[in-house]
Amino acid sequence: MKKHLYFFWIGFIGCAVFLPCDTFAQLSITGQLRTRTELLHGQGSPLSKTEKPAFFTSQRTRLNVGYKGYRTQFFVSAQDVRVWGQDASTNNRISNSALNGLMLHEAWGEISLLDTGQTKTGKELSLKIGRQELLYDDSRLLGNLDWLQQARRHDAALVKYSNKGFTAHAGFAYNQNRELKTGTLYDGVPNGYPAGTNGIGTMYKSMVFLYAGKKLKQGTVSFLALNDDFQKYSLSETGTKTLEKGTWKRITLGPYLQTNLGKRWNLAASAYYQTGKDKDGLSISSYMYSAKGMYAMNRHLSIGPGMDYMSGTTAGALKNRSFDPLYGTPHKFWGQMDYFYAANGFGKGGLADFYVSSLIKATEKMSVQADVHHFSSATDIRDTQDKKLSNDLGNELDIIATYNLTKTISIQGGYCTFLTTSSLAQVKAVKDPQKMANWAYLMISIKPDFLK
Repeated sequence: MKKHLYFFWIGFIGCAVFLPCDTFAQLSITGQLRTRTELLHGQGSPLSKTEKPAFFTSQRTRLNVGYKGYRTQFFVSAQDVRVWGQDASTNNRISNSALNGLMLHEAWGEISLLDTGQTKTGKELSLKIGRQELLYDDSRLLGNLDWLQQARRHDAALVKYSNKGFTAHAGFAYNQNRELKTGTLYDGVPNGYPAGTNGIGTMYKSMVFLYAGKKLKQGTVSFLALNDDFQKYSLSETGTKTLEKGTWKRITLGPYLQTNLGKRWNLAASAYYQTGKDKDGLSISSYMYSAKGMYAMNRHLSIGPGMDYMSGTTAGALKNRSFDPLYGTPHKFWGQMDYFYAANGFGKGGLADFYVSSLIKATEKMSVQADVHHFSSATDIRDTQDKKLSNDLGNELDIIATYNLTKTISIQGGYCTFLTTSSLAQVKAVKDPQKMANWAYLMISIKPDFLK
């Protein structure tokens, strides 16, 4: 009798996992092992002539478990990020708050607010709540920053609606450092890795955004309006920071368009305006715009120009006119070497980026991307004696090759070089810089499907 019960239970679980019907639940277990070996000779910022290159291997290990049942979805992604050798071989620690370590990347549940009779027609209305990635459009302002081994995520609630090619999302987040007995003051520089905005290291206290998108015959058009709030604070004469009641509110809004012109041209454009107050309480009036075109010369080669412009603040200005690209994926846009709008600062002067991109699809499994960038400051650059310098910030060449060995194994290698200028050294605060910077990497990603 016990054997029959065991076989019945195993069969029931098997049906719940594998049968694609509404009656039973579906379970999926996937993972990722991604190692990246890097040779850094001025990546992120030029090295001075006395500094030496760096070489290391980092690793991201993820285990993902997903569940889908009647009007319910559930997903958990645990990840461990570390550099080879950062732990002693006999270390028994689980994580270290000063390093990346073991952490929960995603943990969310989604509830359908409509019955299956409506969802079968393509209409969707759901609530997604918990730790989750936020990706919209080209990931310029909201992206998962997947290039970084630790990536980016938000603790938020998301109301999702879609019907007949129209999508509308409303997102809400409210952060606290810990469970408190009284008050709601929030220190936006939490312990451990400061996963804040691009390069400023300060987390928002609260965030609300509205996103609306519509599929077109030849592409998509969308609009984003985002409000993120930062805890007010004051500084004493000795520089001691004291949190105060209230928040400084920042608003960013603008459209995005992606479309195809005929069978060969693919165009993308966006424009955003930023107002309100920044994380330090300064009034903001900034903007950015971008445009990119790719022309398919044949089935193997696509090439096209592009430009990005982010406004900047001149020295001594009382208003902040530097555009902040929020919580996006800067590695994707302003050069693979991450000189701008990443963790390495370059002042508040803004950026103009003119580039040419190309993509070669050599085979079904192999592709090569090559980009050339010319960077310049959006505002005047002056040295310590207030002498005006050239606005030229340098040129970058990026070459990235990707080979998909199988559906679950990919190998990617890259070589990038940056020709620096004295103006770049000035805004990066690097003395006696080397004239050329280089960066090379080899990344292997394995994504097994244990159960799907």
